[in-house]
Amino acid sequence: MNKQTPQYLVGIDLGTTHTVAAYAGVNDPEKKIHLFEIPQLVALGEVAARPLLPSVRYHPADGELQAGAGFLTQEDGAVLGEAARVLGAKSQGRLVTSAKSWLSHTAVDHTAAILPWGSDESVFKVSPLEASASYLKHVRTVWEQRFPDAPLQQQQVVITVPASFDESARSLTVEAAKLAGLTGIRLLEEPQAVCYDWLRRHAGSIAASLAGSRLLLVCDVGGGTTDLTLIKVEYGAGEPQLTRIAVGDHLMLGGDNIDLALAHLAESRLRVGDKKLSTADLSQLLEQCRIAKERLLADDAPAQMPVTLLGGGSKLIGGSKSTVLTREEVRHIALDGFLPLSDLNDLPDKKRSGVVEFGLPYAAEPAISKHIAAFLQLHAASARAALDGESGVPDALLLNGGVFRSQALVQRVTALLSRWRDGRPPQVLDNRHPELAVAYGAVGYAMARQEKKLKIAGGAARSYFLQIDTQQGKDAVRQGVCILPKGSEEGHEILLNDRQFALRVGQPVRFHLLSSSGDGDYPPGALVDMDDERFHSLPPLAVAFEGEQKVEVIVQLLATYTEVGTLQLQCVAVNDASQRWDVEFQIRKKAQLSVSAELPGQLPQALEKIQAVFGAKSKQIDPQAVKTLRADLEKILAAPRGDWQTPLLRELFGALLEGGKYRRRSEQHERLWLSLSGFCLRPGFGYPLDDWRAEQLWKLYPEGLQFVNEKQNWTEWWTLWRRVAGGLNAEAQQRIFKDIAKFISPAAARQAGVAKQLAMRGYEDMVRLAAALERLPVADKI
Repeated sequence: MNKQTPQYLVGIDLGTTHTVAAYAGVNDPEKKIHLFEIPQLVALGEVAARPLLPSVRYHPADGELQAGAGFLTQEDGAVLGEAARVLGAKSQGRLVTSAKSWLSHTAVDHTAAILPWGSDESVFKVSPLEASASYLKHVRTVWEQRFPDAPLQQQQVVITVPASFDESARSLTVEAAKLAGLTGIRLLEEPQAVCYDWLRRHAGSIAASLAGSRLLLVCDVGGGTTDLTLIKVEYGAGEPQLTRIAVGDHLMLGGDNIDLALAHLAESRLRVGDKKLSTADLSQLLEQCRIAKERLLADDAPAQMPVTLLGGGSKLIGGSKSTVLTREEVRHIALDGFLPLSDLNDLPDKKRSGVVEFGLPYAAEPAISKHIAAFLQLHAASARAALDGESGVPDALLLNGGVFRSQALVQRVTALLSRWRDGRPPQVLDNRHPELAVAYGAVGYAMARQEKKLKIAGGAARSYFLQIDTQQGKDAVRQGVCILPKGSEEGHEILLNDRQFALRVGQPVRFHLLSSSGDGDYPPGALVDMDDERFHSLPPLAVAFEGEQKVEVIVQLLATYTEVGTLQLQCVAVNDASQRWDVEFQIRKKAQLSVSAELPGQLPQALEKIQAVFGAKSKQIDPQAVKTLRADLEKILAAPRGDWQTPLLRELFGALLEGGKYRRRSEQHERLWLSLSGFCLRPGFGYPLDDWRAEQLWKLYPEGLQFVNEKQNWTEWWTLWRRVAGGLNAEAQQRIFKDIAKFISPAAARQAGVAKQLAMRGYEDMVRLAAALERLPVADKI
């Protein structure tokens, strides 16, 4: 057989907690799908094949592993597989977990070596991208040991992602595959994969098995995310037609959150006094709680499970502490804390801030039930249409994820929908292996493509809009032009005919996009008001082209929904459609393309100087550069900071924002970044895209300071928010005021605990900040 001809269809579920692979022969007449049991270290020196590969890495200390114990370890010495979990539960700060969640974390650099999070400096670290790639590389390695004549790169490979993954997270998944030596892959949304698995298992009796159901809710609760999808079912002469009509927004809430809740419960029993556990200790405890959760939620669960926190150093054993988790308290937390029997109108509190636990920004509201209700309300019109005018609660349910191996959780979600359907239970579609179905379904999807019988339609899950500002009287109104409607099929090109833009050599043109997964029929070119929480801002896109002559090209926008489920945007020359330029999701193009007539010619050197201090390659950075950056910028730009014009300030802010992930390298880095960022964005409004810049900066507020014991850092922190306060909306200003109110209140400031914090945080700085919060309610200003 020609080596270039695929022999197998391969599906890989690159999960937060586990990685699973399945395959089928391209020419197998029985079309049987096989689970690819993954060889891995299960103990030091012992390799065995297992259905699941834990998506974790253990980074051993120097000399910890004996020679020969590292078979199937990574090139960097990391251990993967069950052995990694075992080793991680017995050590502190050496286990990499939840790499997939880190890929979707917008506040970090996905290529920076930050994992294991919170570990000691002596521990070797990798980036979320590298960690994800290592799991795929392991699968590729052991696959080619078993099938040496069928390299994985030459097979048809489908990798699954959450339906809620945005363009960035999807692209990172593709990049991880490339790092693992896999190119030409396809991405498939995980809830759809679950459906393809169900369709395959019920081939020939799909209509009978659906039993007249018209609207299917797929609820996929993974380790790090909850993925929600609505699928409309239509019946005709042949097989039912399934159409995906809605997907949920990104919700970082899953089985990991239950683990965290249990870990905090155990922590309260193990810690001494008010001292909290270190990040490394919490990591160790988290792993033990995960194991206890899986056992205690099982149908044959024991009455209780022990949880042990090891000591450190010479007190590894003698300093250990133990407690127990009981079956009743674990089920209480899982059922009543995460899946309560709430009402359909009981929605998440949107004013609550997200919770940053173990470095990840989890959803503030832990009740998955409330998020399901919010999802159904957002898509109520489409749901009612699918149900011929009935209430918008689905009449069929398909559950997926390891947590649903517990029948108690399956019954709870079923009871929840029954409650919302006035006591009528939904049709529950069977899922024999909730932890394997996604991988099986990915192969089923590849089969459907091969046979040209795709059973789930739907196209793009979101509508995309180009923001434009229009004038209505004296007020500027934010509106959007639809450039790609929800439901657009793969490869279909949409040209925005009635909008034209001028491109000049070396001068970027920027576009601000928004997306919405909500209901709404928006044809291409439709003008829509954007002042609605259903529309989510994306980073501005930029395009520029090089050349020596001062030419201007008139272009139109061309949008395409790609096969990997992302938006592709191009500028097409009006006079020559063969001339096209890709529009990229970023604040600006490379420095050499960012220079316009309004900007000094030395800007590229200034941007490079900022990137040298706040760039990715920390090992190559001169430690003195952070101390001289201000003076260096003034020297390069041949002007003191007070003479820098707004276009220049905003370009410098763009570089600072891009390097914001690295502001925590030292107290000096953090202090300088806060000072320069506030200076370059002040007053936070008045220049194109300032609203977007302020929104992006505000996302850093919940992260707070890294060096909380540095008084000068607190001064720069409050000064930053005072300088940009004019660009913050009322909700943001109220959040700031709430945080500082207890410190600037004379009565509260006299309390001993508050007074001590006040000495560090700076009373006068907070008072100045409060005075700049002009959007506060009158009652707060008095």
